[in-house]
Amino acid sequence: MGIQIFNTLTREKELFVPLEEGKVKMYVCGPTVYNYIHIGNSRPVIVYDTVRRYLTYRGYDVTYVSNFTDVDDKIIKAANELGEEVPELTERFINAYFEDITALGCQKADAHPRVTEHMDEIIDFIKVLVDKGYAYESQGDVYYRTRKFDGYGKLSHQSVDDLKVGARIEAGEKKEDALDFALWKAAKPGEISWESPWGKGRPGWHIECSVMVHNHFGDTIDIHAGGQDLTFPHHENEIAQSEAYSGKTFARYWMHNGYINIDNEKMSKSLGNFILVHDIIQQIDPQVLRFFMLSVHYRHPINFAQDLVEAAAAGLERIRTSYTNLKHRLQVSANLEDADTSDLDEIEKQRLDFETAMDDDFNTANAIAALFSLSTEANKYLNQENTNKEVLTAFIDTLSELSHVLGLELEVKEELVDEEIDALIEERQQARKDRDFKRADEIRDQLKEMNIILEDTRQGVRWKRG
Repeated sequence: MGIQIFNTLTREKELFVPLEEGKVKMYVCGPTVYNYIHIGNSRPVIVYDTVRRYLTYRGYDVTYVSNFTDVDDKIIKAANELGEEVPELTERFINAYFEDITALGCQKADAHPRVTEHMDEIIDFIKVLVDKGYAYESQGDVYYRTRKFDGYGKLSHQSVDDLKVGARIEAGEKKEDALDFALWKAAKPGEISWESPWGKGRPGWHIECSVMVHNHFGDTIDIHAGGQDLTFPHHENEIAQSEAYSGKTFARYWMHNGYINIDNEKMSKSLGNFILVHDIIQQIDPQVLRFFMLSVHYRHPINFAQDLVEAAAAGLERIRTSYTNLKHRLQVSANLEDADTSDLDEIEKQRLDFETAMDDDFNTANAIAALFSLSTEANKYLNQENTNKEVLTAFIDTLSELSHVLGLELEVKEELVDEEIDALIEERQQARKDRDFKRADEIRDQLKEMNIILEDTRQGVRWKRG
């Protein structure tokens, strides 16, 4: 039947058929880098990393692009408050972003374009919109004529007349219509800015993603994704800009993930429940946070609460324990070749259940249920006296492969305490004195695997964590 995706544009599940057979062009809106990401930011990163992984598992060649907004009002304000230059601030938080998402098991995108690196392309894109009559200059600002685009409101399913009710012109804005939005903002004194045909300034927020998509993919992409809060106005404006520019469909499938609440309340700094990923992963296993995020369907809201996180930790541990027990049995048991292999059919059934769940709009909650069922069957099998090497290997490989599709790693590297490291180094030194180089190499490799770096000095061997 194929993969079904709920398309925000049509509000229906649709069979996924990419523009080019076997290839997927996917763009996900990235963060504005003026602080560490919070757990609300982490949900789309985890969700669409998983979508990308599953499409790859299904045999698609996925090109995945996610941008960085590295110039913006919030960034300028934060830089001023901290006494930093904008590029210095954004570089610091881009590096922090990569550290956080790597800890969460997310792969880097194939490209992470930055606004400041595409200023010429942004200016050229705006020029075309001005030349076509979709945009106009007003005292150094450039605005998009929203009413000129016939399809405005089709993503958020709102009419222009309905939108007009809540629209207003802010102080200092010189718009033709309250619904018009900024493509280019004239520079204020002391702000970072770039030369343009309309004077010094910087881009509006919405134009950057249209330009990034066009630069990396051309006029049309398969999947455009982001948080539910981006549906309007950001993604609505992207469609208006891009389709006015090219005259072609901008994105064929639109995906939006739901909100995160903290203990059943909306997350906000004023309520004191604003949780940064940088902080929370010091307290809980980042893989548990990922497991928790995937335990609810991506389009549904999710509630971050201590008991639910603990349940996620127990669930992940349950799968990891089955995996560890299977590997142990494979190493120590007789593994009779003539033992019953009927469980191979059950393993394939659970794989099919996993795929059926993921084919249904990437239902990770049901996919995790299939992993639980596979673990349960594995535990039943381990209770048998006679086991078969082929079956054990199939359980191990399938658990590992399907967990990896969800970005979950079942191998847990134990953290050595300092005393254990010192003892191993001393044992290695003695082995070298005894010319037992095999044992010395084994210890070296063990320490290397645990990310312990050894340094030979005149004062002896020193070590540090990598």
